[in-house]
Amino acid sequence: MAHEFKLPELGENIETGDVAKVLVSPGDVLKKDQPVLELETDKAVVEIPSTVSGKVKELRVQKGDQVTIGQVILTLEEEGEEAPTPKAEPKAEEKSKALEEEAAVEESKQPVPEVSSMEASTQARPEREVAPAPEAVAPVPATPSVRRLARELGVDIHQVPGSGPGGRISVDDVKHYVRDLVSQRGTPLAPEAISPAGPSLPLPPFEKWGAVEREPMSKVRRKTTEQMLQAWTIPHVTQHDQADITRLEQDRKRFAKRVEQAGGKLTLTAIALKVVAAALRTFPRFNTSVDLSTQELVYKQYYHIGVAVDTAHGLLVPVIREVDQKNITQLAAELTALGEKARSRKLSPEEMAGGTFTITNLGGLGGTHFTPIINWPEVAILGISRAKMTPLYMEGEFQPRLLLPLSLSYDHRVIDGADAVRFLRWVVEALEDPLLLSLEG
Repeated sequence: MAHEFKLPELGENIETGDVAKVLVSPGDVLKKDQPVLELETDKAVVEIPSTVSGKVKELRVQKGDQVTIGQVILTLEEEGEEAPTPKAEPKAEEKSKALEEEAAVEESKQPVPEVSSMEASTQARPEREVAPAPEAVAPVPATPSVRRLARELGVDIHQVPGSGPGGRISVDDVKHYVRDLVSQRGTPLAPEAISPAGPSLPLPPFEKWGAVEREPMSKVRRKTTEQMLQAWTIPHVTQHDQADITRLEQDRKRFAKRVEQAGGKLTLTAIALKVVAAALRTFPRFNTSVDLSTQELVYKQYYHIGVAVDTAHGLLVPVIREVDQKNITQLAAELTALGEKARSRKLSPEEMAGGTFTITNLGGLGGTHFTPIINWPEVAILGISRAKMTPLYMEGEFQPRLLLPLSLSYDHRVIDGADAVRFLRWVVEALEDPLLLSLEG
């Protein structure tokens, strides 16, 4: 008896992925829990184990394909006793069938009469984000792809005025409706609506002027693009400063061996984690998120700090949790382990979620100062550049001092410039005199 193996649930808010590698071939004897493919999600590559056993009859996907939850990956022929059908399969099958039936019904009802323009105008000004319309509401003329876009943007499709024949709703109608909401309330836009030109605007014919080569954007790069577009809606300001870490560097080298024995590397980033966590306790507004829909600041009572990691596959930001409750040795060991997982693409989505502040260190590559982009929905990010030995006039003479450039970008809707200066000066003084941490802690 042939069985279908479908892509299982991968985690919260994960609906699709790109096939990075197929690990089985037709004719292979597959055991339960054996990995069948590697799937690239937004920021990680995960192995998908089989929930059934048997002989692979047919592969339905190949490297580079985009697959969705519930999609058939392969079919199997049972060898010997029939393997039990996974419990989750009936739900996934029923869900897929229901979606297909819903799409068929929607397509068959395209010429449905639309409400008047006056009614549509009234619907376009809700007091709050309206929940999906109840079943009793008459269907609206919109294709499944337009409905999906509305869901992704958090919009009730029943409230979008249609500009097409018979009030038919298009992709542009949804985007215009979202932009109107943003202009009225200041609600952050989803990535699809942020692009000034819109994703449908064609590029110039580059081939007209010479040879070109196209490369598909990876899942990581596509997610980075979305995140940067979302972040760029934040009014950024960057404050620069520098810390004299001459003494700190001496101590770092002195204790490096001890930390290595514990499985970590005593890097400047590991030390900065501890300093920043203490600064966030002193300046709690930097550990918030702004909720424009309710006009509130969300103060987090925990300190989970993300650290940007440069990998061959793109920028990843693993999150170290409860930084304030760990010593520098523990932070160094955890930072080393997460960095290795990031570079080998083994980070789980959960390991990159829940951050309250981010640190990005480009000092290993060079440069002086830069303007880091805030990792939305956070309100600030600290950038670290390369330390440089500089002659500094002290005590009546020039002395060689190791100066570390720091760059703090912050959300000016939440944080005033004076507070940003105070925060960054606190970080500088803590790096220059670690005793300050003990006094403040």
